[in-house]
Amino acid sequence: MKECNQCGKCCTKFGGGSLAVTTEEIALWEIFRPDIFKYVHDGKIWADPESKNTLERCPWMRRAPDQEKYFCDIYLDRPDDCKFYPVTIKQMIDDECEMLEVKDLKNPKRAQDVLNQIMSDSRPPYELE
Repeated sequence: MKECNQCGKCCTKFGGGSLAVTTEEIALWEIFRPDIFKYVHDGKIWADPESKNTLERCPWMRRAPDQEKYFCDIYLDRPDDCKFYPVTIKQMIDDECEMLEVKDLKNPKRAQDVLNQIMSDSRPPYELE
């Protein structure tokens, strides 16, 4: 598995209401990060603050100037779904993650073990069935 190159493919999927968020996260944003909270509507993220329509793409994903790299404007306060991502090799395949290598696709169990190690500071390990 390669290091993340910040291609942004994972984050482009996180619009259209596809992220879950806890009531605790929303409560913290309401108090401490009203700039994030204004994108919450009816307990769901990411909604346009004016129209309340669900956005197709995360409003916090930014492209680095003159580069094909992306970063998160709310990295430290991002939802747990973002912090825990990716959980499975299948998610990475579905999102066309550029970290994956041919050897990862040939041995998904080993690749999952490597991913779990990479993500050990963010989430508990995921076991393939």
